[in-house]
Amino acid sequence: MHDSNADATPLALSAETDNLAAPVRKRPKPGERRVQILQALAAMLEQPGAERVTTAALAARLEVSEAALYRHFASKAQMFEALIEFIEHSIFALVNQITADPVDATESRRQALRILTVLLQFGEKNPGMTRVMVGDALVFENERLQQRMNLFLDKIEGSLRQCLRTGGDGVSATPTVDAAVQASVMTAFAVGRLQRFARSGFRRLPTEHLEASLQWLA
Repeated sequence: MHDSNADATPLALSAETDNLAAPVRKRPKPGERRVQILQALAAMLEQPGAERVTTAALAARLEVSEAALYRHFASKAQMFEALIEFIEHSIFALVNQITADPVDATESRRQALRILTVLLQFGEKNPGMTRVMVGDALVFENERLQQRMNLFLDKIEGSLRQCLRTGGDGVSATPTVDAAVQASVMTAFAVGRLQRFARSGFRRLPTEHLEASLQWLA
């Protein structure tokens, strides 16, 4: 619940500082500048035609020097790695919640569809990170970044495969193969939706007609 006392404090302070000739620029708290850098990078990736973000442009957006950026990250590749870590943590925390409890065959297939849903919803809410997920923002960056995103998608496919294998219908003679094929198709669908979102200038939403589309995949 919001604390009304907390809201009152800044107002009282502002009354005392109205007469100052110039506002005092607050120094960021430990770790705060690092978050600001990542937020600015993600926001810049949302801009139409933003093929490559330079550290000079990023520093200008934050109104700091490039040297200030490198006090928090050794390289731009490290900034992208931090974004990728955020993507991985956010998505797989949800995936682990979805798959936490043992379920029957029908529910396990629903789990797979929920994994697709949270992946697409995350991309829709974070357009700049969608460009990282599909590799558009990594074209001119260190090759290891793309390799890490490839591994992320492999892990998504593995989670889908596990759900589908658990949810086999008991009729197929090759349930493991069937699960692998279905997981591959589902992953390709999700990547395609995210790519379309990024390359349409974020106009074509990943969740467009999602429920009807997932019925075809189910």
